[in-house]
Amino acid sequence: MVVQLMMIGLFIVLGIILSYGKGSFLIAGYNTMPKEEKEKYDTVALCKFMGKMMFALSFSMGLWVFSEVFEAQWLFIVGLLLFIGTCLFIVIYSNTGDRFKK
Repeated sequence: MVVQLMMIGLFIVLGIILSYGKGSFLIAGYNTMPKEEKEKYDTVALCKFMGKMMFALSFSMGLWVFSEVFEAQWLFIVGLLLFIGTCLFIVIYSNTGDRFKK
């Protein structure tokens, strides 16, 4: 449970950093783009979106901790489904519709 709490804390810290529009170097794929390609993207909007998603992922991991504390397997299942659903949403939303292009 300690490792889970540390991961939740890390995701919350990353969420705070990204919510301020900073830390774009932490976003996989974006940090490996050439400078010319990065200029085509709205970095602040992308960072803020990823910050919100870090908070959503940390909430779903929090349900895993509560499932251990209250010994309720259904909380783990709900948290896992939320985690997987959030990951799928991140991939689909950020890669369709040119939402973060200038």
